[in-house]
Amino acid sequence: MIQELLGALAAAASVGVVYVAMGARVVKQYERGVLFRLGRLTGGLRAPGLTMVIPFVDRLHKVNMQIVTMPIPAQEGITRDNVTVRVDAVVYFRVADPASALVKVEDYKFAVSQMAQTSLRSIIGKSDLDDLLSNREMLNQGLELMIDSPAVGWGVQVDRVEIKDVSLPDTMKRSMARQAEADRERRARIINADAELQASKKLAEAAEQMSDQPAALQLRLLQTVMAVAAEKNSTLVLPIPVELLHFLERGAQTTTPNSAGGRSATAAPGKADAAPTAQTASNGDAAQQAITTVADALGAPAVTGPAAEQAAVPDAPGTAAVTEARTERPVPNGEAGAASG
Repeated sequence: MIQELLGALAAAASVGVVYVAMGARVVKQYERGVLFRLGRLTGGLRAPGLTMVIPFVDRLHKVNMQIVTMPIPAQEGITRDNVTVRVDAVVYFRVADPASALVKVEDYKFAVSQMAQTSLRSIIGKSDLDDLLSNREMLNQGLELMIDSPAVGWGVQVDRVEIKDVSLPDTMKRSMARQAEADRERRARIINADAELQASKKLAEAAEQMSDQPAALQLRLLQTVMAVAAEKNSTLVLPIPVELLHFLERGAQTTTPNSAGGRSATAAPGKADAAPTAQTASNGDAAQQAITTVADALGAPAVTGPAAEQAAVPDAPGTAAVTEARTERPVPNGEAGAASG
């Protein structure tokens, strides 16, 4: 009898241990437990650790409280400026209310995914291409607000939404590349023009400074000749005074009226006795003036007298004056040495 009683007690204890073991549940640190008793939400959330439920009566659902990273599939749409693009993004969210996430929505992850895709297509249609490429922060905030508004009622909190990539057609890529190249070329031309403007201002200041000291221009010329001669080349540099060019210009302006007077004298043969005398006198004055000008420019004594009168040839008075001036001008020692070298 006693043995039968002890056996019954042992069997009951075994059944009790098995029953208790069946009601034991372990909730992890990143989870929360939601208890349903006979299909009805009962009590609060079960904290992490060991918790007990009534077997065959209670059912414990564990909800992950970690942040979920969900990629949004690439969505193709047309922007506000009629450009076809493909945009993909990623959304970060977590469960804020486990009971609402289980009761108010069938599958909160699938619901968030569909809402994210719909919101992304809506953002594409409301934005320009430039905003998608350069102003993503504002678009991310707008997309997060569109997803988070309905997700709050599901017990889900959206932490952040990021647009990952924007795919453009090849034709649009080539057009944007040409636009960027044209913009870089425009900026390069502006920089070059600004550099030329600054250089011209500095050259004007240098010219004004050298005009006060004529010797500075001669020193600069010698430095240039030295820089050219420093290289091993066969370049021969012959400096020509600028005053010589001024003399040639003034000589051309002086001889033009004389040539016109000679043609009018030739065209009037009835006055042959007076025209040669006037022509010879005018040519002689022009030659004398040209000789005086070149002598002043080159620093040589002026040629006067018969030599100057012989230089006044009626056919080409300007050429005769220049030839006479070159014949009578003494050659300085420095120029003679340069010519011989």
